[in-house]
Amino acid sequence: MSQRRIAIIRGDGIGPEIMDATLTILEAGGFTADYVNLEAGLSAVEKGLPAMPPETVEAIREIGIALKSPTTTPVGGGHVSANVALRKALDLFANVRPTRSIPGVKGPFEDFKIDLIIVRENTEDLYAGIEFQPHPDMAQAVKVITRPGSNRLHRYAFDMVRKQGRKKLAAVHKANIMKLTDGMFLEEFYKVAKEYPDIHAEDIIVDNCCMQLVTHPERFDAIVTENLYGDIVSDLCAGLVGGLGLAAGANIGEKCAVFEAVHGSAPDIAGKGIANPTALLFSALMMLRHIGENDTAKRIGRAVLKVAGEGKHVTRDLGGTAGTAEYTDAIIAAL
Repeated sequence: MSQRRIAIIRGDGIGPEIMDATLTILEAGGFTADYVNLEAGLSAVEKGLPAMPPETVEAIREIGIALKSPTTTPVGGGHVSANVALRKALDLFANVRPTRSIPGVKGPFEDFKIDLIIVRENTEDLYAGIEFQPHPDMAQAVKVITRPGSNRLHRYAFDMVRKQGRKKLAAVHKANIMKLTDGMFLEEFYKVAKEYPDIHAEDIIVDNCCMQLVTHPERFDAIVTENLYGDIVSDLCAGLVGGLGLAAGANIGEKCAVFEAVHGSAPDIAGKGIANPTALLFSALMMLRHIGENDTAKRIGRAVLKVAGEGKHVTRDLGGTAGTAEYTDAIIAAL
């Protein structure tokens, strides 16, 4: 029987290092695939290609699953972010970001185990990139919220909450000020909520949400929100459990899914062998669960938590002295 095909974007900076570590751990855990390496990011630009080449987009569309390391978007020059281009081209409308406390990793809430998940709209809002300058002293951006876009996002979020056995879903918005755009988003939320009577639906204004997250994170179980708010709130949540080095991410569409570490390419430490591959590894475990490899994902996840909890072979950002290779070997040994 032929192996499952998975598209791989090795990325820039520390990307290739953490991808190698991740795939090595997956193989040690018993998962193998036919990996198809694709170009994107700065490495593509340096070859005269767009940051997200059309050939890469079409390959992912055909394969259906991709694992992506961080890519660098050159400053200036009109280059579009590889991430934004990919999400738009493949209509990856839902960005999923889990936030969970990790044993041995210190955060501001050591006495409380944080376990929440954020579903962020991924293709609309101000990130639609509709900007213009009607006057030299004025620039404007158009905020785009649609009923179909909001409805499918909320439906995905409620389905996910039910599937994971969670009890609450909070819509984060600013409908008190942006009454038409955020108002529409909120209206669709409660419309969909009627179909899920087993899930407690509530809403919270985004600024209050941020305050509550850093004072009483235990009140949240799952969050669904717009693109810009989700970008900010998900990074805030990553800070509650140890930083972006632990933050996994998934971009989900109707026919494709791209799993990626949400941190940057960190060119300042590239090639030094000290990068932490945990975020990409956790993203890969989300990918395994997405394709039904739940047992393998569970085994590898337990190994990561064991190594992190012991604290003997973790990378510097986690309070240790280990390099990428030593940390990788420790996880494999824990399997």
